[in-house]
Amino acid sequence: MTPACAILPIIHFQRQSKMEYMEAVPSSETQTSLCCQCGVLTTPNPSNMCVGCLRTQVDITKGIPKQSNLNFCKSCERYLQPPSQWVACALESRELLALCLKKLKGLNKVRLVDAGFIWTEPHSKRIKVKLTIQKEVVNSTILQQVFVVEFVVQNQMCDACHRQAAQDYWKAVVQVRQKTSHKKTFFYLEQLILKHSAHQNTVKIKQESDGVDFFYASRADARKFVEFLQSVVPCRYKTSEKLISHDVHNNTYNYKYTFSVEIVPVCREEIICLPLKVSRSLGNISQIVICNRVNTSLQLIDPVTLQTADITAPNFWRFPFKSLCTYKQLTEFMVLQIEPVESQNPKASSSNLSQRHVLADAWVARMQDLGVNDTQYHCRTHLGHLLKTGDTALGYDFTCSNMNDDNLSKMNAERIPDVVLVKKCYGDKKKRQKRRNWKLKTLNKEVAGIDHDSLDRDYDAFLGDLEEDKSYRQNINIYVDRDYKGTPESDDDTEAPRISLQEMLEDLHLEAADGAPSDMMTE
Repeated sequence: MTPACAILPIIHFQRQSKMEYMEAVPSSETQTSLCCQCGVLTTPNPSNMCVGCLRTQVDITKGIPKQSNLNFCKSCERYLQPPSQWVACALESRELLALCLKKLKGLNKVRLVDAGFIWTEPHSKRIKVKLTIQKEVVNSTILQQVFVVEFVVQNQMCDACHRQAAQDYWKAVVQVRQKTSHKKTFFYLEQLILKHSAHQNTVKIKQESDGVDFFYASRADARKFVEFLQSVVPCRYKTSEKLISHDVHNNTYNYKYTFSVEIVPVCREEIICLPLKVSRSLGNISQIVICNRVNTSLQLIDPVTLQTADITAPNFWRFPFKSLCTYKQLTEFMVLQIEPVESQNPKASSSNLSQRHVLADAWVARMQDLGVNDTQYHCRTHLGHLLKTGDTALGYDFTCSNMNDDNLSKMNAERIPDVVLVKKCYGDKKKRQKRRNWKLKTLNKEVAGIDHDSLDRDYDAFLGDLEEDKSYRQNINIYVDRDYKGTPESDDDTEAPRISLQEMLEDLHLEAADGAPSDMMTE
């Protein structure tokens, strides 16, 4: 009969499906001693026991669970890391192994020597981890043991996927509104949101007749979005809350929060009649000005003197005003003659004068009057760098417009111009639409009760503004349209502005940060 193996200072035995004992035949030169329990010859060790007896006395895996659960979201393919964090882990990855070890509570009482995965069928919903541990037992004897822990993968939908699936689950809503007759400002704001990915945590986006609603699952995300709006457009907001439920036992309340954001009712290339107090506070600028640009403030320009001024959102709401006309009331004029002039405004310093525009005297006639009468108008314009004789310009005609504005009615009639030119007109709009070899991305919104024809006209006008003003589109991502089929260009469209290929981006379908493709954005 073969004698029992000697017990080494470190005793090894393995257990997978059942416990196995490592036995070795000792050489004649090896010293042996009798086990204090069964009397079998064994290698001397501090416990004076053989492997079998030591195993019956001590189990170092006691307190470590041999089975556990892992929560897995099938939608975003992430695992739950308690208490509430969801992490993306590939199969047999270092991150998944760390997540499995964190689920085992008793590992802090032993020394972990090695850990690794045992291959299982990917669709079996089982993950097996092989662990090797050591622990000091009787009389400072170090015992080492190998065992397997099986993890059962259970399906559980994460909070983000749950909010996405249950379209009406929200806790805070941001209602963005602007009191205007068109949606050009919202189209520009939509592009800024897409560029900065400000819609990442949005549960649902719904377009209303007078604005857009953004729904969020937490109040903090909604407040963060409001702060983003304040950084890109002049606006103000109000907050309100509605009590949904109240638990009297633990004194907890469940509210739904509403952020009402109002954008200033003034858009670019619109004419404004400032209150007298505001015009004097802005360096005695003329009351009739043009809104040149809208960002965090309103940038105004006097078409008669090239004097510029900025109005911040707090100053605007202190003395609010509105536009006299929108782009829908623009009239086409034929430029009969134009002569550049020098700015003659001694009250305005050179720093307050626009360097991008040229002052000029223009004689114009309405396009509808050509061939009918000889009525001409003289005006001073800031578009001397763009217009030349024979061009077509768009402007506001004060002689035949009915404008109900208190500030305008208080002005001296002699100081009200007949015509104010706003922009140059570039050819036929339909031809320009066919020449567009670029596109924009849009948010995936729910649209209900909206006049789509009016919305399409506003969107086409917005695209035309992007083509005409390079500084207006510098904060917008423009993509190459690979579906564009080139059309022959006519001689009339050679001067029409176009977006160069260097300004366009390749349309790549990127994935969201969590690994799932973003569904809040469409082409």
